[in-house]
Amino acid sequence: MVLNRILSRNFYNLPNSHSSMKNFILVDHFEDLDAESKYLAHKAKEASTHAYAPYSKFMVGAAALLENGKVVTGCNQENAAYPSGMCAERVALFAVTSQYPDQIITKIAVVAKRKSSKELLPATSCGPCRQVMLEFEARQQSSIQIVMQNKDHQWVVAPSAESLLPFSFSPANLEHHDDTHAG
Repeated sequence: MVLNRILSRNFYNLPNSHSSMKNFILVDHFEDLDAESKYLAHKAKEASTHAYAPYSKFMVGAAALLENGKVVTGCNQENAAYPSGMCAERVALFAVTSQYPDQIITKIAVVAKRKSSKELLPATSCGPCRQVMLEFEARQQSSIQIVMQNKDHQWVVAPSAESLLPFSFSPANLEHHDDTHAG
């Protein structure tokens, strides 16, 4: 049976105040994704073949769709000094700003595989990548859909980076407020 449902707060037994999960789309099979998401996932898989991952052997690719129809890809770049590496999502997002600085990103797909395999592995964006995506949403003042595969091998289409970080730190947190509230 093909699972194609929109998650509701009842799925996770979340309280009414946490309604951001209701706009997530989950499908069991790649073929059940919308055409645009499948196309981006294919582009991300192609990008993953260029990953430099000699340590983890975890080849990650990302493909960002711009409002003008262009696709910008990125792949993870590892480094022996681990914090110096870069995730595929951030490589793609930063490439967008250098190549198409005035374009809005509408969707990004993230996929992973082992170097010796064609099979895709579950891979969701890490916290720092989610935070960078959130910053891009704030900059462009519009959401970015995120396509990824969860640990249960289901494909997830998240409505935004904000939905992945419900208690996020954003540019709004840095705005000066004249009225301070003591806790």
